[in-house]
Amino acid sequence: MRDTIKKHSDFITDMDVPIARSHFFLVKIVPTRFANGARYGIMATKKTFKFAFQRNRAKRLIRDWARFCEKYMMPEYDYIFIARTGILDATRDDGRQAMTKALKYLKVTNGTKK
Repeated sequence: MRDTIKKHSDFITDMDVPIARSHFFLVKIVPTRFANGARYGIMATKKTFKFAFQRNRAKRLIRDWARFCEKYMMPEYDYIFIARTGILDATRDDGRQAMTKALKYLKVTNGTKK
């Protein structure tokens, strides 16, 4: 299991970072600054989700999908997952497929084909 990003300053990225889009989430990758491996962070904002139970469900789903797809994550990058409103209607399998597709896309666009 990867370490999680907790500080706000670590979530702030440049505009030109690689990004993958899904109906359920966005994924940004940033080169990690730590030698002990990459981390991931999850954003589910009040602007997107009005109620706390919606934000919590979105974060719980992304955490589950990220654990399932961890083998597709590159160790030299930190991952930032931004939840979108469509995630509330997602099934576990749909989300896992979308996460796998997004992470494979990021791997290919950064020159590491596996």
